[in-house]
Amino acid sequence: MPRPAMPVSRDRRSAPPTPAREIARIAVPVSMEFVLMLVLNFVNQIVVGSLGATAIAAVGFSNSLTFILAVTLGCLGTSVSILVARAHGAGRRGDLDHTVTAALLVAVGLGVVVSLVPWFFADHLMSLVGASPSVAAAGTDYFRLTVLATLPVMLSAILSGVLRSAGRPTSPMIATMVTVVANSVIAYSLVVGLGPLPSLGVAGAGWATLVTAVAKALILLWMAYGRRGVVGWSLPDSLRQWRAVIVPLFVLALPLGVTELFWTVGTFLYNVVFQKLGDEALAAAQIVTTLEGVFIVGSIGLMSATTTLVGRSVGRGDVDDAMAWVRRLTRAGIGTAAAFGVLFAGSVLLLDALFGEAGRDVRTMAGVGILINAAFQVVKVRNMIVGAGVLPSANDVRGVIMGDVVGAFAIGLPLAVLLGLHTPLGYVGIFVARILEELAKLAIFTWRAKRVRWDVLVAKAAPSAVQPTQPVTTSS
Repeated sequence: MPRPAMPVSRDRRSAPPTPAREIARIAVPVSMEFVLMLVLNFVNQIVVGSLGATAIAAVGFSNSLTFILAVTLGCLGTSVSILVARAHGAGRRGDLDHTVTAALLVAVGLGVVVSLVPWFFADHLMSLVGASPSVAAAGTDYFRLTVLATLPVMLSAILSGVLRSAGRPTSPMIATMVTVVANSVIAYSLVVGLGPLPSLGVAGAGWATLVTAVAKALILLWMAYGRRGVVGWSLPDSLRQWRAVIVPLFVLALPLGVTELFWTVGTFLYNVVFQKLGDEALAAAQIVTTLEGVFIVGSIGLMSATTTLVGRSVGRGDVDDAMAWVRRLTRAGIGTAAAFGVLFAGSVLLLDALFGEAGRDVRTMAGVGILINAAFQVVKVRNMIVGAGVLPSANDVRGVIMGDVVGAFAIGLPLAVLLGLHTPLGYVGIFVARILEELAKLAIFTWRAKRVRWDVLVAKAAPSAVQPTQPVTTSS
């Protein structure tokens, strides 16, 4: 009979979510958000690709520079998300509000400085760091516009981390969805000159990036601080409170910023090595990076799930739960990486259709790079989860710095120069060098993860966790 089944259904709804569902609840919206962002980047590559290989290389080279700023300063978002997760898990609403407010003020100050300084020197900066004259000429205006987007991108990173850690993981995805659609329309309209709009070429994509970055930051501010937000605007009342907020924020953010700086500078220097082989090699590298991003985001949400779920367990003082989440998330990463790695390898079949204007040589080089990177997707995803999720959550940012510095500057980049510029391997040697970098990181990150003392970390967090504060609830 059907009636007895109804109470069972209610019991299922009232039962606590399984670990797999908890992971999916955070990871899937984050991955979808990054899918949307990378699809946007992919669409922009296709739109700009209609202008030729030099335009593709110019956008890629400019993005490498702005990426250094955005990712390095985005460490504030990671730091805030970890601290918010701990405060949320421990029920410390006052600490949560103070941390977010202070982080936003710091971000505004830093964002103004790092946006305006490169803007004034944009015409010389690209040539100074190795862009060919044709790439520098095509990309300078685009670089000027995208570097101004650094401030809203920083604010969006912080607010997205806050919303995820406070139990609203779908909100950043919605904001991204709205702005991705707007960006695609604006970019196409301004690049090609749709209707009465001017044809701005590469600069049109830059205008689209700036406008939609500002729009996304405003949407996330409303989601976080609005009537149904998760945080309240609250400045610390005393110097002691400011110190209690700022010190933990920067204890995490500064080392993370250093490691992100090393990582992004390393990524940029790989592009410089590709540029030494010519615009076509650089264009091929950008195509590989774009397509890889589309498929690796199937696993990228696990980073946010790690900082959120492990951080909440640390805030509650539950050592066993924190360690259990690390094991579950690492296993999940292996499965998603294997599946999406196969799909990434299959994307070589789409190169002719998607990048026909780039030239056969560019497509051939990109195809080789795709197959090499797809074969080691599992290694990259494990490094992503452990290096950007587990170790920062355990306050072991020294291990992250060690892995990024040794992997890139002691192994990857020297081999890229040697194999790419001084052997017949050429561009293949550069792709191989990047894989050897990932293998070095795998060894270092695994070693550091085994040394984490979760009981010590929880003990250090315990004194602040028992302070009487307001419960963490949705702000009205």
